[in-house]
Amino acid sequence: MVGGGQKANFKFEIIRPLADYPCMTEIIYPRSARETMDGWRYLPRYIDKIRLHLAGKLHADYQENFGKGFDAKWLAAAGVRHEQFVAVVKNTITDGEVYDWVHKNVKRTPEQKADHWTDVLSRPLENDEAAKARFQKRMEEANITHRTDIKTFVDYIDADEKRI
Repeated sequence: MVGGGQKANFKFEIIRPLADYPCMTEIIYPRSARETMDGWRYLPRYIDKIRLHLAGKLHADYQENFGKGFDAKWLAAAGVRHEQFVAVVKNTITDGEVYDWVHKNVKRTPEQKADHWTDVLSRPLENDEAAKARFQKRMEEANITHRTDIKTFVDYIDADEKRI
């Protein structure tokens, strides 16, 4: 009982202080899309996003495209389903274990892996007006339109996450 004979709302009373704690509201950035595992660029970032999601720490900014966007591009190139790969990551502790699974189960040539990265790195495509508008909007939201070195979504991600 809380003062005045009222029952405490324990969920609110416990969660509210956690939400007010600065470390609980900070974004934990996944690795750069440029990181590599088993010859795959982007894969370590996707693994980080999965681990953060499973821990309940994937920031809201990443939720909308979780399993979509560049995640989906890797999945398509690798021939793996999102739910399948989430289960792989969930059942491993280390990146080495994930590497072993990918190396054993995802058979792609170095050329196919390079083609995937070329595709990711080329976004937004010159003829994709919707993607170019989305890119411009994100640049404006991040207040980095003055950055002439940022040409692709991969560049934007690294700039937004304070890597470049």
